[in-house]
Amino acid sequence: WISEKKESNEKKETWKDFIYNPTTGEFLGRTASSWGLILLFYFVFYGFLAGMFSLTMFVMLKTLDENVPRYQDRVANPGLVIRPHAAEILFNSSDPSNYNQYVQELHNLLHQYNDSIQERNDLCLVGEYTEQNNEHIKKVCQFKRSMLRQCSGLPDTSFGYAEGKPCIIIKMNRVIGLKPLGDPYINCTRDSLLQMQYFPPEGRLDKMFFPYYGKKAHPDYVQPLVAVKLLLTRDDYNIEQTVECKVEGSDVRNNDDRDKFQGRVTFRVKVSE
Repeated sequence: WISEKKESNEKKETWKDFIYNPTTGEFLGRTASSWGLILLFYFVFYGFLAGMFSLTMFVMLKTLDENVPRYQDRVANPGLVIRPHAAEILFNSSDPSNYNQYVQELHNLLHQYNDSIQERNDLCLVGEYTEQNNEHIKKVCQFKRSMLRQCSGLPDTSFGYAEGKPCIIIKMNRVIGLKPLGDPYINCTRDSLLQMQYFPPEGRLDKMFFPYYGKKAHPDYVQPLVAVKLLLTRDDYNIEQTVECKVEGSDVRNNDDRDKFQGRVTFRVKVSE
């Protein structure tokens, strides 16, 4: 028993000496000078790493343009989107509660296109690119919602939904620096004899709205829109209509099977009464 007690006391003294040995002045097995040297080493080592990281980030950021991404390979060709934002547009034309959400979404989109707002912007040359490489803040070309006529929400605040002839607004995604060649326009096809009407006429996407210079340099930029009015008849009611719209007349790609929204968009419409 005495031997076990003596051994226990020796272990306690060993642990105490390891934490702090008053004889050698060591703390956790190292003297004050040893601790000082190792801490100095790590301070210099990690300080060097931090300096190298900071220098690398500084040099990299100096090579970047704050307005234009360095790599745009994955977004070189814009996609198309529609408003109302829905793959299937289903509603009863005699029940406003069925289509109010679609109408409100279109009004929200077109608010920034109000004529009173767009008149503050510039009148640009039709059919010509609006290049402004040397301008710090880029001007914005006018696109008035009144150009969409029956699909502007002005003569008919329901955008045709109340009469069962809905308007669908199509816009091209923004791609910095994009200058589509040719004379781009939106063309929609359908799987029936459904008649359609385009606004602006022929679904033109005028080149004066290109190129786009980015959110920072082009803060008030508005995209050109194309509205398609589906001229449904009573014979078309309760039948799902599939419509595909593409950018035609330019070099914008619209036939990539890996990306169904690149240069095109497909949606379905079904109206009941």
